[in-house]
Amino acid sequence: MDYKAIYESWLINPYFDEETKDELKAIADNDNEIKERFYKDLEFGTAGLRGVIGAGTNRMNIYVVRKTTQGLANYIAAVNGQSKGVAIAYDSRRMSPEFAQEAALCLAANGIKAYIFETLRPTPELSYAVRKLGCIAGINITASHNPPEYNGYKVYWEDGAQITPPHDSGIMDEVQKVTDYNDVKTMDKAKAEAEGLYIVIGKDIDDAYMEELKSQVIHMDAIKAMAKELKIVYSPLHGTGNVPARRVLEELGFENVYVVKEQELPDGEFPTVSYPNPEADEAFELGLKLAKEVDADLVLATDPDADRLGVRVKDAKTGEYHTLTGNMSGCLLEEYELSQRKAVNGSLPADGAVISTIVTTNMAAAIAKSYGLRFIEVLTGFKFIGQQILGFEQKKEGTYLFGFEESYGCLIGTHARDKDAIVATMALCEAAAYYKTQGKTLWDAMLDMYDKYGYYKDDIQSITLKGIEGLAKIQEILNTLRTNPPKQIGEYPVVSARDYKMDTIVDLKTGETKATGLPSSNVLYYDLTDDAWVCVRPSGTEPKVKFYYGVKGTSLEDADSKSAALGKEVLAMIDKML
Repeated sequence: MDYKAIYESWLINPYFDEETKDELKAIADNDNEIKERFYKDLEFGTAGLRGVIGAGTNRMNIYVVRKTTQGLANYIAAVNGQSKGVAIAYDSRRMSPEFAQEAALCLAANGIKAYIFETLRPTPELSYAVRKLGCIAGINITASHNPPEYNGYKVYWEDGAQITPPHDSGIMDEVQKVTDYNDVKTMDKAKAEAEGLYIVIGKDIDDAYMEELKSQVIHMDAIKAMAKELKIVYSPLHGTGNVPARRVLEELGFENVYVVKEQELPDGEFPTVSYPNPEADEAFELGLKLAKEVDADLVLATDPDADRLGVRVKDAKTGEYHTLTGNMSGCLLEEYELSQRKAVNGSLPADGAVISTIVTTNMAAAIAKSYGLRFIEVLTGFKFIGQQILGFEQKKEGTYLFGFEESYGCLIGTHARDKDAIVATMALCEAAAYYKTQGKTLWDAMLDMYDKYGYYKDDIQSITLKGIEGLAKIQEILNTLRTNPPKQIGEYPVVSARDYKMDTIVDLKTGETKATGLPSSNVLYYDLTDDAWVCVRPSGTEPKVKFYYGVKGTSLEDADSKSAALGKEVLAMIDKML
C-alpha cells in the first residue's frame, strides 16, 4: 500500500484508539504531513528506534512500540531466552512511562518476564540492571538529548551493552516481519502482575548500583580532605540524573553540591533549553550563573538519560570558567584514572587496555601509549566499547581500564556497558578534590596534560537535512566523497583514506590497500599530515551528517588557530556538496 492507503487504513481500523484517529483526521488536508508520517515504518536500526512522537507508522507511539516489542519477543523466543526476562527503564520525556508499560505488557503477553523500574532511571543503571538481574535483554525508553518532540527505544542484550551483531540484525529482521498490528500481543497489567510477568524494580537495584560506583573511588582521602572546600554546581537538565548523581556525591561526603533549581525536576518539555544537550552552551547558562554566585570549582550537567556529561571548570588565575569538550573531559579522566591507579597499585595490568572510537581525539591514544597500554579503536557508538569488554571476559584475556567517546560519554569500571554520566560525575569530583589537595584546579590539570602530550584540539561541523529529501542528500554527500576522495584538505595532504563501508585503508602515496579490521559502516576517514584528521559520518540518531576533525598544535593558541583554519576548509567542502 502507498502512504495514503496506509493512512486511510489507520482511520478505519478498530485496533487504533479514537485519540489517534482524531490526530490523523486533523491532518486530512495536509498531504505532505500524511506522507511524512506514513511513507515508511519508523526504522528499527542498530541504535533502536528514535523519532517524533505522534500517530503514524513513521512516528513514536504506543502501536509502534508494541509492534517493535513483539519483534523483540519473537527474537528472544528464537534464541530460547524467554526464561531470563527483560529489564525496562525510561527517562523524563513525553510518553516515556506509557511506552515502557506497553513494552512490558507486550513481553508479558509473550510469556517473557518484564522487570520495569518504578520511576525514571538513568541509562547506565538500566545497563547495570540487565546484568544484575540476569536478563536476556533490556529496553530503555529515551531519546537522549534530542528536542522534546522526540522519544526513542533502545535495546540492550544480556551483556548490558546495546545490541551488536548478530543480535542487532536478528532483532531487526524479526521486527520487520511483524507487518500486521493486529498480530501484536498485549495483556492486562493486573493479570500480568498476578502471573509474575510484570515485576516492578527500584531500591534494590539503586543500592547495588551505588555501591558499584563508589567501589571505583581511588582517593577517598582526598575527598575527605576537600569535602568542605570543593564547590560543585550540578544540573540534571530536567532528566534522570538528579537523584543518583546527588546521592553518590552525598554518600561520598561532598558537602557543597549546588543544584540548578530551574533544571532540577524531571520535565519532558525541557523548558529552560531549546534542547537538553550538555554539549550546548545554553545548557550551562543557569549553571554558570549559579557557579559565579557561589564561587564553584566546577559546573556539571547530565543529559536527560544521564549517559553524557558536560563540564565547565574554573581557572583560579582568571576566574573564568572553561568549557571541557567530551574529548577534553574524557582525556582528563583517562589521565587521572591511569596515573592514580598506577600510583596506588604500583603498576597497571600488563594486559590493560583503553578503548575509544574512531572520531575521538588522538590524545586518547597518546595517553594510553605513554602508560604502555594497548589502545583499541572501535566504530562510533559505545556499544562497540561494550563489545570489547565482553570479548575480554569471554577470552579471559585483557583488562578494561577506561573507555570514552568524543560525544561526552565514558565508562569507569565494568558495572555497566554503556556511557555512565553518574560515575563520570563522581570521578570528576574526586579528581577535582585530589588536584585541590595539590593546590591545582581541574583546568591546571588539563594544562599539565597538554604540556605532557601535546596541544590536541578537536571539533565538529554538522548539517541537518530532514525528511525524505534530506536522507537522500546525506547519502549523496557520502557517495560523492567515496567516489572522489580529497587528496588535500586545507594545508594538510591526505596521507591515507579509510572507507569503513568498503573495509579499505588506502595509502595515497603508495596506493597500498589494507583492511580496516572493523565492521562495515558508512563512514569515511582521512588521516592527514601532522597528526591532523577529518572524518565524515551520518548521525545514527538524528537527520544529520557530521564532519569531525582534529589537529595538534604547539600551544593552545596554535591549536586554536589550526583548528579554526581546518574548520573553514571543512565548511567549504560541505558547501560544495550542497
